[in-house]
Amino acid sequence: GFARNPQLVHYCYNARRAQAADATPNPAHHALARLEAEHAGEVLLITQNVDALHEAAGSKNVLHMHGQLAGALCNACDHRWPAPLAMAPDDPCPSCGAPATRPDVVWFGEFPYHPDRTEAALAEADLFAAIGTSGQVYPAAAFGQMAGAMGAQTVELNLEPSAASRDFHECRLGRASEIVPLWVEELLAR
Repeated sequence: GFARNPQLVHYCYNARRAQAADATPNPAHHALARLEAEHAGEVLLITQNVDALHEAAGSKNVLHMHGQLAGALCNACDHRWPAPLAMAPDDPCPSCGAPATRPDVVWFGEFPYHPDRTEAALAEADLFAAIGTSGQVYPAAAFGQMAGAMGAQTVELNLEPSAASRDFHECRLGRASEIVPLWVEELLAR
């Protein structure tokens, strides 16, 4: 779509960027930030979301595997920089000057960011939780299975069972803003 109509794609991402700038974290984001702050071990959030709501809630250890709306990327030289609120196809790259800028997000058919760090984290995890996912977008859809195979306890916290629910030891259903804070409270009480 970007090759056919970059103006339309930029228009859509500009709207998403503006909408994300006005969004606020929900109780699930705050609960995960609390888990990171108060848990004795390392907590790493690997998110498919391209917003910055985890950081806005206070999380510091976040991997954005699908990039970030607040980032810009040059298709010509791979330079990255903070995106302005509005981008256009003819915006020059601040590094090479090419009019080849795009949002720094991973599109279908592209490889997610941080694969080595993600794989290492899954191999070392004691506990893996998938929150609010369809379980249909790979490679993330296989993370529960991968972590479980490496010995981690796995839990799915979701509105409804995902396509990957069979890969989890436990499945808790409900709104993330309700079930994630309860789950975090249980973990911190152990």
